[in-house]
Amino acid sequence: MKVVVVGGVAAGMSAAARSRRLSETAEIVVIERTQHVSFANCGLPYHIGGEIEHREALLLQTPRTLAETLNLDVRIGHEVTAIDRGRKSVDITELQTGRRYAESYDRLVLCPGAHPIRPPLPGIDHPRVHTLRNIEDMDAIIRDLQAQARRAVVIGGGYIGVEMAENLRHGGLEVDLVEMANQIMPPLDAEMARDLQYHLEYHGVRLHLGTAAAGFADANGRVAVTLANGTILHADIVIMAAGVRPDSKLAQAAGLELGAHGGIKVDDRMRTSDPNVYAAGDAAEVVDTVSGEPAVVPLAGPGNRQGRIVADQIFGRDTRYAGTQGTAIVKVFEMTGGGTGASEKTLKGRGTPYRKVYLHPSGHASYYPGTAPMHMKVMFSPGDGRLLGAQVVGFDGVDKRIDVLATALRAGMTIFDLEELELAYAPPYGAAKDPVNMAGFIGGNLLRGDIDLWYAEDYPQVTRDGTIIDVRSPIEYRTWHIPEAANIPLGELRERMREIPAGNPVFLYCRVGFRSYLAHRVLVQSGYQEVRTLAGGSKTFCSFHRTPLCTGRPGVPFVPHAEERLAGTAEPGCAA
Repeated sequence: MKVVVVGGVAAGMSAAARSRRLSETAEIVVIERTQHVSFANCGLPYHIGGEIEHREALLLQTPRTLAETLNLDVRIGHEVTAIDRGRKSVDITELQTGRRYAESYDRLVLCPGAHPIRPPLPGIDHPRVHTLRNIEDMDAIIRDLQAQARRAVVIGGGYIGVEMAENLRHGGLEVDLVEMANQIMPPLDAEMARDLQYHLEYHGVRLHLGTAAAGFADANGRVAVTLANGTILHADIVIMAAGVRPDSKLAQAAGLELGAHGGIKVDDRMRTSDPNVYAAGDAAEVVDTVSGEPAVVPLAGPGNRQGRIVADQIFGRDTRYAGTQGTAIVKVFEMTGGGTGASEKTLKGRGTPYRKVYLHPSGHASYYPGTAPMHMKVMFSPGDGRLLGAQVVGFDGVDKRIDVLATALRAGMTIFDLEELELAYAPPYGAAKDPVNMAGFIGGNLLRGDIDLWYAEDYPQVTRDGTIIDVRSPIEYRTWHIPEAANIPLGELRERMREIPAGNPVFLYCRVGFRSYLAHRVLVQSGYQEVRTLAGGSKTFCSFHRTPLCTGRPGVPFVPHAEERLAGTAEPGCAA
């Protein structure tokens, strides 16, 4: 068996290495167009910013080490230019010498990855306008930074763009970040991304949202960046991070079927329309776990698993790929954000029925030092409660909760199942009621009818014909409150209930939703008919309607279940 793998990074090297582990006699050839294989491309921004000090730390393997340990024939600086499916061979060019030759295969594995989007804008070829996809790109960026660069413009507010903005700030540069959407981190819902947005601004990143780059021009060796809204930014270096597209040209030229999103169409065995050709990684179009629809999701974890499945299939093991749910995470200075499964905007776009809850638990027991509130959002089916998606943003413990929720979603669990999960607890690591459990309790209460919610995005329309009651302490109310709200602290509610008109809808809120939930139960059980509590409290409200409390700076620890005792010492603007 002779296996030829096109592409030597995540999916390609996973397929090649697994193939060797399954067959000692197979001939395995890896063709990589760049000068590096098996490098840590997700670490590139962090070497640029100095967090990863040594460049060599990113170079996980070399052709020599792969030959010694796995007996792989790895050819760097070689590019596959055509596929002859009839003859079962590929045409290859050695880039340094121009030598051309053909290589036969029994099975061909296409892992060419994706290429950065470089829109055909005026001046896009300016030497100081860069993309970041491989080691060579990273080296070029570092060279420009070392030439006394002081100001950078990043085009694109997705994962790479945000990571580059952070790392350029770490390097002491002034940074402008431009994003066509009205939010950073488009994979997240806008209100969840807004927490990260406030934090970027707190760290001095200037955001230009809802506009795009329109062109670039030389300005005495620097770059003048013209935006679609007419703004002109001047920079010593520009990073294009406007997304990636599947590199499927080779497959298309060979007559292989492409999917709806331009990726190479594969089945659950990672087979293309030619049974002798497989595809994996960023170039492959797979199935979305939640919707069951085709999707292109350029993530390293799924790419590695897909490469492994390709090798299993080639050597007689019938493993299948179950789909990609898009679990991802990003570091933004002190904050972390990410999610799994479908976003709310995706569910709306598909017309999928859903319910949602917000909550703000601490990363670990709030009385143990070093924690802060996180912002959680969980979406689920209104019928059986099946999990559809979740997003978490915060300062500590975020990765743990995303991973638990991702596992639960993959397992087909429901919001009710989250109530029952037995998760590790000790004060430095969690709480007796873990944030994931709390999401289950709130979602379960919602579906069981024990609570009714109103949402910040519906304000002020939803509250116009009702009474808004702020059940926080007087000091919190004086610091900031929803303009139409009356203040009846939770501890006074039973004595002052007569102040609330019985015939009107009642809209309750507090800081994170716990006190207003207690107030909701009091009022409902006292005969009030239309009572709703604000999902996520004023902290989620802040993500839809910016208030003086939305500063983006790291917040003081707080105990969500304690009312006036801690509220009386809370600092305005903390933990926005």
